[in-house]
Amino acid sequence: MNDNPYQRLAQRLDALPNGFPPTEDGAELRLLEKIFLPEEAALASRLRLTKETPEQLAERLGGDVEALKTQLKAMARKGLIAAGKAEGGVGYGLLPFVVGIYEYQISRMDGELAQLFEDYYRQAFKNILAAAPSVHRVIPVEETVKTGMEIRPFESAADIVAGASAWGVQDCICRKQKALINDPCNHPRDNCMVFSRRPGAFDHVSFIQTLTREEAMTKLKEAADAGLVHSVSNSQEDMFYICNCCTCSCGILRGMAEMGIANVVARSAFVNTVDEELCQGCEICVDYCQFDALSMAGDALLVEINQTSCVGCGVCVPTCPDGALALVRRPEEEVLPVPITEGDWLRQRAAARGLDMNVVL
Repeated sequence: MNDNPYQRLAQRLDALPNGFPPTEDGAELRLLEKIFLPEEAALASRLRLTKETPEQLAERLGGDVEALKTQLKAMARKGLIAAGKAEGGVGYGLLPFVVGIYEYQISRMDGELAQLFEDYYRQAFKNILAAAPSVHRVIPVEETVKTGMEIRPFESAADIVAGASAWGVQDCICRKQKALINDPCNHPRDNCMVFSRRPGAFDHVSFIQTLTREEAMTKLKEAADAGLVHSVSNSQEDMFYICNCCTCSCGILRGMAEMGIANVVARSAFVNTVDEELCQGCEICVDYCQFDALSMAGDALLVEINQTSCVGCGVCVPTCPDGALALVRRPEEEVLPVPITEGDWLRQRAAARGLDMNVVL
């Protein structure tokens, strides 16, 4: 058996559908060493995705129940493992590195961790981002969808907010990380939105500012006004966050901007259109598109939309002073199927990567 707990944990994380691929120089191990103590890494490497109570884990792994319970609680508070309801009480389980462990390190992010992540990102993240189905899915800025177009609940940021019972916002770890390596962007940082069906879920979380439903809707509009792209987990259910992303800092969208991965994010069910009678060729919208989907074409100098590159975010639509742009629903055969639940996403992703889910469940 490998006696290096960080190697065991890295291998365990890469066995998850999300992935945590190795690098030639061990950047993934240095990253885990910064986040986990050796004994924490050793325990995490033996957890499953299915949550188990301390009693169940003690029976399976051995050890004192009370000591194990204390260690598990401490690790959950540090965002190293998942905690939640399980058969028999509170259970604990393995978290993927992304989206999961890394995002929970927002309050621990310092210059060293930022650089360690960047080193790993540049070597290995292409392998995470290129796998299907995509980790994230774009949902449109709702006011930009043409009147009369159907918007399904899982396609609507407003419906996701309205369906929650608790709301919160925290700093974007991606923008914080980029700033700490002296490569900041100009977008606002306090717009990583989280939700829960449990009232008061974020009341005692130090790094999350609690919001009312109305404040959450305002925060969503502020992000759209700042030119940020709404993206969520790639499922129709189990959505508990909205990332407001940019290609300059977002760990997902940077894959498109810096690595040229076309399918780094699942596009929305919508695509941009231009009313040629209204378009004045001012080019304002071209500067706002983060995906190089807009360009000026022809002698008439009208905006042209590359429907392959357009992800249907709608960020550019409100910038048009002449109201020439609007999102419309793509033909049904062009709409990417969205997994129903997080479990469906996990199974599809595991199949695409040739993984046996029974190993980690």
